[in-house]
Amino acid sequence: MTEKMKNSPKAVSRRDFLQGAGMVGISAAFLGITPEYLMTQAQGEGADLKSLTSLENQINSVCLQCNTICGIKVKLRDGVAVKIDGNPYSPWTMTPHLDYKTPFTQTATVEGAICPKGQAGIQTAYDPYRIVKVLKRKPGTKRGENQWETIEFDKALQEIVDGGDLFNEGNVPGLRESYALTDSKAASAIAGAVKNILGEKDLEKKNTLVAEFKKTFAADLDKMIDPDHPDFGPRNNQVVFNWGRLKGGRSDLLNRFFRDGFGTCNTHGHTTVCQGSLYFTGKAMSEKFEDGKWTGGDKFYWQGDIRNSEFIIFVGASPFEGNYGPPLRSAKLTSGVVDHGLKYAVVDPRLSKTAGKAWKWLPIKPGMEGAMALALMSWIFDNEKFDSAYLKAANKGAATLVGNPTWTEAAWLVKLDKDGKPTTFLRASEIGLKEKEARPLTTDAEKTYDFDYFVALKDGEPVAFDPYATEPGQEMIGDLFVENVQLGEFKVKSSLQIIAEAAREHTIEEWADLCGLNASDLIELAKEFTSHGKKACADIHRGVSQHTNGFYNVLAWYTLNGLIGNFDYAGGMIKLSAYDAAGGKAGQPFPLAKLAPSKLTPFGTTIIRSDAKYQESTIFSSLPEDKRYPAKRHWYPLATDIYQEVIPSLGDAYPYPVKALFLYMGSPVYSLPAGHKLIEILSDPKKLPLFINFDITIGETSMYSDYIFPDTSYLERWEFNGSHPSVPFKVQGIRQPVIAPLVEDVNVFGQATPISMEAVLLGLAEKLGMPNFGKGGLGKGGDFMHPDDFYLGMVANIAFGEKEDGSDSVPDADADEIRLFEAARKHLPKSVYDPERWKAIVGEALWPKVVFVLNRGGRFQDFAKGYSGSLVANKYGRLVNIYQEKTFGVKSAMTGKNLAGYAKYVPPKLDVTGKPVEEGAEYDLQLITYKDITQTKSRTIGNYWLNALMPENAVIMNVVDAKRLGIKDQDHARIVSASNPKGVWNLLNGKKVEMSGKVKVVEGMRPGVIAFALGFGHFANGSGDFVIDGEHIQGDPRRTGGFHANAAMCVDPYLGNTTLVDPVGGSAVFYDSMVKVIKI
Repeated sequence: MTEKMKNSPKAVSRRDFLQGAGMVGISAAFLGITPEYLMTQAQGEGADLKSLTSLENQINSVCLQCNTICGIKVKLRDGVAVKIDGNPYSPWTMTPHLDYKTPFTQTATVEGAICPKGQAGIQTAYDPYRIVKVLKRKPGTKRGENQWETIEFDKALQEIVDGGDLFNEGNVPGLRESYALTDSKAASAIAGAVKNILGEKDLEKKNTLVAEFKKTFAADLDKMIDPDHPDFGPRNNQVVFNWGRLKGGRSDLLNRFFRDGFGTCNTHGHTTVCQGSLYFTGKAMSEKFEDGKWTGGDKFYWQGDIRNSEFIIFVGASPFEGNYGPPLRSAKLTSGVVDHGLKYAVVDPRLSKTAGKAWKWLPIKPGMEGAMALALMSWIFDNEKFDSAYLKAANKGAATLVGNPTWTEAAWLVKLDKDGKPTTFLRASEIGLKEKEARPLTTDAEKTYDFDYFVALKDGEPVAFDPYATEPGQEMIGDLFVENVQLGEFKVKSSLQIIAEAAREHTIEEWADLCGLNASDLIELAKEFTSHGKKACADIHRGVSQHTNGFYNVLAWYTLNGLIGNFDYAGGMIKLSAYDAAGGKAGQPFPLAKLAPSKLTPFGTTIIRSDAKYQESTIFSSLPEDKRYPAKRHWYPLATDIYQEVIPSLGDAYPYPVKALFLYMGSPVYSLPAGHKLIEILSDPKKLPLFINFDITIGETSMYSDYIFPDTSYLERWEFNGSHPSVPFKVQGIRQPVIAPLVEDVNVFGQATPISMEAVLLGLAEKLGMPNFGKGGLGKGGDFMHPDDFYLGMVANIAFGEKEDGSDSVPDADADEIRLFEAARKHLPKSVYDPERWKAIVGEALWPKVVFVLNRGGRFQDFAKGYSGSLVANKYGRLVNIYQEKTFGVKSAMTGKNLAGYAKYVPPKLDVTGKPVEEGAEYDLQLITYKDITQTKSRTIGNYWLNALMPENAVIMNVVDAKRLGIKDQDHARIVSASNPKGVWNLLNGKKVEMSGKVKVVEGMRPGVIAFALGFGHFANGSGDFVIDGEHIQGDPRRTGGFHANAAMCVDPYLGNTTLVDPVGGSAVFYDSMVKVIKI
C-alpha cells in the first residue's frame, strides 16, 4: 500500500483486504490494494455523490483504454478517481460538443457518453497487480521463470548503463558500450558518406565507395557496427526502442533521447499489428511530387464522415464495437438510420453488432476484400457511374476550376514495357513535347533541379502539364480512357484505363464467385454507392488491411472512393486534423525541435529494414549475383513501424545483432499473430543480451524482461493525443495527471519525479552525460530537469495557437477558472503539480491560457466550424495517388520484381516470397479475430467490471461447420494448425497454455470461417504466479478466462519465426490462417 493510501481516513489493514480479495502473499513491489472508495463500497458505505458534481472534484483528460482517445471527465473523491464520464467539450463524446468558449463554470453537470472500457479505466489505475517498484530478473534464473528481485531505481539505471555480469550469465553490454558515435559533426559527415554509398547505382562503384569510406573514416571505424557495411550505421543503432501504444509528448521525448541524444535509428512502433497496410497505403496515396521525386507522404488513412453520409459500406470494420469508436460513431449511425434515411452495408464474415442493423450484410471470404472493390469498380466503369469531371482534372488548377479540393492521376499517361505492363509516368521531354526546366529546390532555393513535365491527352493530343499549376490557362483537363497510344518510342495508357482493365480482369459474376457472394448483391451495392453523389463512402479498417494482400485491398477500396470523388466532402472521406503541440508553427513559444543545443544525426539501416531498398544496400552489392534473391529477410521501402519484424530480426541478427531492447506499453508476444515464436527469441540472452520494459503489470512480454520499470497509468501522466480521421474537427486532446501517481518518487537531476518512462530517460541521460537534458537542456527554452519542463511547454504551444501574431490563441481563464483549476489539483503531490513551477515554465502571460486549455481537457474546434458548405473545413486538399510511380519503382527483396503501382487483384495467403501457403487439407477452417467492446487486446483484463459483462470468449462457428464436426453449442474444443499442431502456447518455463474454449454455434458466421474475440486467455497481467524477493504471489484465475488463439496463426514458411506478412504495406496477418477445431 502506498503512503497516500495508508493516510486515507477509512483505510483498512492491507492484510485484511488482501485476504478478503483472495490474494495471498502480495509483494511490496505491487500496489496490492484497491482504492479507498472500493473499500467503502465493500463495507456497504455510500459515496458522497453530491461532491462529484463540484468542479473542484473534476478533471478533464483523455482515455487510453483503447486507441479511440475519447475525452473523459474524471470525478474525484478525496483525490481518488471514483467515476469516469465523457468530456462535453470533446467531439468524441457529445454531438454537438460544447463550444470551446462555454464557461467552464457551467459544465459541472454536463457529461458526454463513454463506453464500458472508458468507465472501467479506474480499475486499470488501481489494479492490485500494478508494479510500484523496479523489478530485476533474479540472477541465476532464466527469462520467463518469473523470479524477480526489487532493485533501487538509481542502481538499476547504473547497471543498464555500465553492464557487467548482471545475471550470473556472463558479461552484459551496457548502454555506454553502444553509445559510440557521440560527435555530432563526425556523425553528420559519416551519414553523408553513407548516403552517397546508398545512392550509387553501379554496384562496382558502390563497393569502391565502401573501400574509400574505410580510408576516409579510419579513425571512426571502431564506432561502426561493421566497417564493411557502413550503411548499417554506428554501434548506437544496436540499441532499439520499440513501443506499443505511444502518443505525442512521450513520443517527442523518446525521439529526443534515443534519436537526437543517443543517435540510434532504431525507434519503432506497433503500426503493422493494428492496420499497417491501411496507414502505408494512405502514405503511398499522399506522396507529393517535390524536387523531382515522390516524397512527403503522410502516414495516415481516411475514414467516412458518418454524420453526413447517406450511404456507407463498412468493410472489415464495426463501429458499434470498435473502429474509433462507439461513443463517437454509434449514435450517429443509429440516428442516421432512424431519422435521416441513412443506409449502410457491412462486409464481414461475421455478423457483427454493426452488421446486425445494416441494410445488407455481405459475409465475404476473408482476403477477397480487394476483389470485391474491383467488382464494384467494374460495374461502375461499365455503367459510366464515375465522376468524370472530378477524374478528368489532372492538376490543382483544373480541380479548382471544377470546384474540387483534390485531384488524381486518372488522366496521366503511363508508359508500358515490352510486355504491355504499366511502368512510370510519361514525361514531356521523352517525346520532345517540352524541355526540362530548372527550378529551385524547396529545401534550398539557391540550388535547382530539373523539372520534367507530365503528359496527358486532351482531345486526343498530348499536352504537358505541372500537377500543381494554378495559373489561368495551365489547368489540365485530360482524356480519361487512353489505350495503347504510341507517342514517340513509347506505348502509353492513361492511369484510369489501367485501373479499369484491372477491374475488368473478371466479370462481376467471376468476382462474386471469388468473394463467395452473389453478383446481384454486388450490383445492388454498386448502384446504391453511386446514387448519393459525394455523400457516399466506403469506410474500411483492419479486416481489409491485415492480409498478405492488404496493401492492394486497401488501394482498391480507396480507388473506389476516388471514382466518385468524395475526398474532403461532408458525408465522404475525411482525414484527421490536430493542433500542433510540438511547436512547429511560427511564433509558437516552445519549438521543441529547435530547443536542442546539440543533436546527433541518426543514420543507417534499421533492424526492420524500413524505408530502405534492399537493392541499394551493401548487403546486396557484396553478394554474388546468383545469391542476391531471395534476401534473408524482407525489406520494406514503403512501410515503417513493422512490429512483427523487430524481435525476429534481432533474433536472426539481420542485418546486424542488437545489444539492448527497450519496450514500452507493448506486448508483442500476446498481440502479434504467431507471437509464441517470439518467446523462443526473448528467452535467449545470447540473441538479446539486455531487455528492458516499461509496464504497469508483469505482462505476457515483460515477463521475459531483465528489468521492468513501473510506469504511470494514463490517469497519472501527460500525453498529447492528436486525432483520428473519424473526427472532422481540428482537435488536440490532452491527457494530464488526474490522480496522484501510485508509484514512488525518485530523484533525477535533483528533482523529485514519479518513477515512469520520463524518469528513466532523464535518469539515463544524466548518467550518460547526454546533451539536451539537464541544466540548459532546452537551450533558450531553459532547463530540462523535470518532465513538466517539456510537457507544459507543449500545452503552451496549443494555447498560443498556430498564427505567428498570436491571433489564434485561446482566451485567458478568469479568476474563477483558475481557482477551480488549483482546487481540483490540491491532492496532487509537488512532484506532479507545483503551481509555481508550472507558472514559471510557461510564463505569466501564457499561464491563464494554459489553464483555459487544461480545464477543457485540450483544444477543440467548435462544431459550427467543422464544415464549409458541402466540404469539411479541415481538408486533405491535394493529389490523391490512384496510380503510384514510387510504388512501381520498388523491387521486391525476395524476387527482384517491380511492384504494381495501382489497384489490382492479388490473391491472399501468400508467403513473403510470393508463394501460396500450403497448410494441408485437414486444416479446413479460416481463423479470424474481432474485438468485443469489453476488451482491448492485452491491457484491460484486470478490469473486473468488464469481466463481469463477458468473463470469457468463445470459438464462434457456423451451424453448418458445427454439424459437420459433431460439435454442439457450449462444447469445448481446441484450435490447432499446421504451425502449431498441439494447439498450445509453450512459455518455455515449464508451463504450457492450451488454445481451447467453449464453442458458440451461430447462423451469423460465414461457413468455413471461425472467429474469436481478442483480449482473453491471458497467462500474465496478474493471471499467473510470480515470485518477488522470495515471496510467492498468486495470479487471479478471473484473468485467465477464455483463450487466445494467436499462436495458431500461420508462421511464414520462409521466415520461420514470424507471422505471415503483407510484403508491401507491412501488415501482420491475422486473417489468412487455416486451422482445425477438435472437440474435447
